[in-house]
Amino acid sequence: MFLPAEIILVLAHFAPAFSEPTYQKALVLVVGTLLAKGRRTVTAALRTVGLGQAAGWSKYHQVLNRAQWSGLQVSQLLLVLLVTTFVAVGEMVTIAADETLERRWGPKIRKRGHWRDSLASSQKRHVSTSGLRWLVLAVVVNVPWTPYALALPFLSVLLTTPKVSAKLGKRHKTVAQVTGQSVGWLRRTLPGRRLQLVGDGAYAVIALGLRCRAQAVTLIAPLRLDARLFEPPRRPRLKSRGRPPVVGERLPNLAVVATLPTTRWQRSLVPWYAGTTTLMDWTTGTALWYTTGTTPLPIRWVVVRDPAGKRPSRAFFSTDPNQAAPVIIGAFIKRWPLEVTFEESRAHLGIETQRQWSDKAIERTTPALLGLFSLVVLMAHALYPDGQIPVPQTAWYPKTHVSFHDLLALVRRRLWLHSLFQTDALSPDLRLITTAQVEHLLSALCY
Repeated sequence: MFLPAEIILVLAHFAPAFSEPTYQKALVLVVGTLLAKGRRTVTAALRTVGLGQAAGWSKYHQVLNRAQWSGLQVSQLLLVLLVTTFVAVGEMVTIAADETLERRWGPKIRKRGHWRDSLASSQKRHVSTSGLRWLVLAVVVNVPWTPYALALPFLSVLLTTPKVSAKLGKRHKTVAQVTGQSVGWLRRTLPGRRLQLVGDGAYAVIALGLRCRAQAVTLIAPLRLDARLFEPPRRPRLKSRGRPPVVGERLPNLAVVATLPTTRWQRSLVPWYAGTTTLMDWTTGTALWYTTGTTPLPIRWVVVRDPAGKRPSRAFFSTDPNQAAPVIIGAFIKRWPLEVTFEESRAHLGIETQRQWSDKAIERTTPALLGLFSLVVLMAHALYPDGQIPVPQTAWYPKTHVSFHDLLALVRRRLWLHSLFQTDALSPDLRLITTAQVEHLLSALCY
């Protein structure tokens, strides 16, 4: 396929995961999906790249539902490429974890379940929606063309409800259990790197924290204000009968700590949303987080309150007791760009518009579309390695930074110019285009 050299270098990193025929077809699907608008189906991708009359169109469907390639290997190659491109050696690699719901219906989708719809639900009303729930891991990076951090997905794992797991004859795994398995994979993929995993309340689980500590990964998540926290056990002076204690005395609940007049608060500027800082009061300490039947988890807890009293007090924890409190607060804020990634992927990459129903195609298509978000950022970085990406301007909307939609438009523009238009040798100002190419372009714009 005729592609710009910069984009070929990005896509070539994934060639080892495919056979040569499958890789060539995968390139067509990637480029076609990038250029397509509306539904992101295989036929839409083929039509966009001018293969609407291709006799072997069914072979492109087989890339997703039949071909032998490992999605986990592709995720590994993508993760390594993202980290080496955007994270300097020795810096902390921040991984954001969250779930997203892909709303799908149909009796042939075996792993479809009913999940809480966070967009339609509220604290007083619970709304469930039929669909597929994905656990998504993304690298949080800072890029020169925008002040906002970007969450670049690299791994998506399909979750199932207990009812669906029983119907499939498989042992049910919770979000924390699947995340714990992913943590081991992360450590094997990035040996020697400093890693921290950031999640919401679903990841505030002692077992997951213990798994992260065993893999030398720092876990940062919200902590309940009534969590059971204890002091370290005291060593008895004399030998006594029975098992030695695993924890010491019970510490006051963090809800009580936040209201005690003797609590020492510190006020400082902490990292906040949209790349800004804000003034917050915080207090911190170390403890053992423990419930009956589990191994105590050493943590550093942080309670944060708003000096103006407009926000409720919240608590966070880190499995690294030596981590500073402002660093923990700033690290937790880094999980929010992943919500932006989900919304951008739905708006511009066609999440929830694909129509595959076989298990293998479903488990490949949605992670591929989410990974396409990261690929667009990598391609834009390859096209503008100095980070000086032009900001598109209009008379009614002066923009100050580049959005993902702008990056996608730049990549699309480069693909269209490179594949359809050739510069005239005698007059560089002229672009040569054949009648067939005009029909191809009009079909892509008007269909």
